[in-house]
Amino acid sequence: MRKLAVLVLWILLSGMAVGQSAKIVTAARANGTYRYRASEIRILALEHNKLRLQLDLTYEYKSSYGPMANVGEASGEATIENEIAIFHPPDYPDCTITIKFLAGNGIKVTQDHDAADCGFGNRVFADGTYAKIKAGKPKFEVPQ
Repeated sequence: MRKLAVLVLWILLSGMAVGQSAKIVTAARANGTYRYRASEIRILALEHNKLRLQLDLTYEYKSSYGPMANVGEASGEATIENEIAIFHPPDYPDCTITIKFLAGNGIKVTQDHDAADCGFGNRVFADGTYAKIKAGKPKFEVPQ
């Protein structure tokens, strides 16, 4: 009876470990172009848990002169562990942009600093839930 109880406990614990296993983001899932409103993020999986990123961010607003926009750009490499990528724009090491890969074809992006602290224009933030608009290797506008 004791061996049976130990076996049942082991099976239960093993099942919980499998259910809580890390979610790995494949290159096919990560690679592509993502859009939220007028902002786009391009992602390419590299080796050794790295991603190449290009952020083209836009804050659109209306003024007395008509439609206007402030922009922000950043590109470089992010590190990824499981389904979370962390990016620090070059020249702004204190700025942290976190990208969480969602089920399906989306990413949730959060920025922990003010737009100016990340080198972006006034009111320009990376925050948002982006949808993948194009899969595969993205075309980067700025050579790395």
